[in-house]
Parts: sequence; structure tokens; C-alpha cells
Amino acid sequence: MKQKVKSEFSRRISGGSVAAVCILATMTAFTPSARAQKDEVAIKTLKAMSDFVAGQKNLSVTFDSDIEVITSELQKVQFTSSGQVQLSRPDKLHATRTGGYTDVELVFDGKTLTVNGKDRNVFAQVDTAGSVDQLIGMLRDKYSVAAPGGDLLLSRSSDEMMADVIDAKDVGRGVVDGVECEHLAFRNVDTDWQIWIELGARPIPHKYVITSKAVTGMPQYTLRIKEWRTDVPTDAFAFQSPQGAKKVALEALADTDEVPQGTVTTGEKK
Repeated sequence: MKQKVKSEFSRRISGGSVAAVCILATMTAFTPSARAQKDEVAIKTLKAMSDFVAGQKNLSVTFDSDIEVITSELQKVQFTSSGQVQLSRPDKLHATRTGGYTDVELVFDGKTLTVNGKDRNVFAQVDTAGSVDQLIGMLRDKYSVAAPGGDLLLSRSSDEMMADVIDAKDVGRGVVDGVECEHLAFRNVDTDWQIWIELGARPIPHKYVITSKAVTGMPQYTLRIKEWRTDVPTDAFAFQSPQGAKKVALEALADTDEVPQGTVTTGEKK
């Protein structure tokens, strides 16, 4: 899943559309075994984070995110959003994201997925029973909707994140929003990614950065986790359609990306 998510991220920042399905060409061939360097401390720290997060039955997290695109004039432009994720394992999820171009809400109660385009007062619903892990996979594989930070919520996140890693390093300490963290850096074929994990008894992620090496200018996606709570309102996963809202097909809500429609970008490799 990790390589798929990273490849999807590369496509999004080079093409600017969630609905697109084209995949970037593979990079120059190399021999992973000859270059692999995996710091056991980095792997152990990531695993501790994964186990801790998976052990939280209920989560409520607020975040800020930045996604960069490279224009056809090779100018780097950044788009910023804020949102919240509420999770109740194994099968309930409520996520919101508000940016300068979209205001979208996703509600999953274990049986039905609802995507609510709040800025357009339209919503779509799909019957799809299963776990949150299965939902994230379905959105990626069936609808080409990839949430680069979604892998942090998976029940086996470290296994998924490490699946295609060729290099892992414990960089050292860092401070994010006043919290001392362990700074880890990993490399895949077409992406580099970093994560800052809180020190101590609560190893939660505070910052997550993905860099696309397959696109000219190497744009980045940055996720900064602000508030982390373990209490979720009991009605968080019950969707009530807003007054006057129109129900549409899910495909009609393709324009819910962090990058505005019509953004002219380049997908040229370095």
C-alpha cells in the first residue's frame, strides 16, 4: 500500500486532480539490495508508533496540511488546508478538510460511506461494509482517492509504510509545536518521507512529510498533527444531510482535492 500511496501522491502533485488515473513512469533502474540501509532504531521507533496508534480504539485528531505543485513555468506553489479526523475502531471514521477551494466531509459508519461537499451543498453515499482499513484501500483502488496521511491510521501502519522502503535512518531529535520528537527519514524508489514521533510513553506522530523525487522540483506534502485526543462524541459517525442538500453520484464529487481544478502543472521527471 505504501508504494501505491506514494505513487498516487506523485500523480496528484504533478497533475492536480484526484480523478486522474495516470501513473508516473518508473525511475531509472537500480539494485535495491546494493543500496539498502535500514537503521534498526528507526524501524523500531516507527513500529512503536504504529502499535500505539493501533491500540487506540477512539481517536480525535486535528491537522494542517500543505501540498505543493510545480507549475508549467517551474514555479512551486503551495496549497494549505486544515481538518479533523475522528476514528472509532474497527469500522467508523469521520474526516473533514477545509481549504481555500473545497470544504469536504467524509462519514463512514461501518456500512455506508458519505462524502459531503459542504461548499456546494451536495453529498454522495455508497454502501460499503467493512473496516476503516478496507475503506482506505477501497477509496484508493476504486476511486483513485489517496490520503497521504491515511496510512498512519491503519491497524498495521508500520508494515504498510515499510513495505517498499530501501533506506531508513534515525536522524536525531526535533521539536514540533514545542514537543520533543524522534526524527526519522525513509526512502522509497520515487519518494523520500520523514516522520517526527513524540518521545516517551505516547509515541504519536506530530509531523509527516512526503517528497516526490519523480517530479521536477521535488514538491512535498506536509501533514502537521495539532491536537490528539482519545474521546469521540457518540454521534460523530451519524450523517445528517444539510437542509436543501442534493444527493449526487460519488463521481460527481471528484472536485474535492486540496489542489484547485484547472491548476496548470508539469509532470516532467528530473
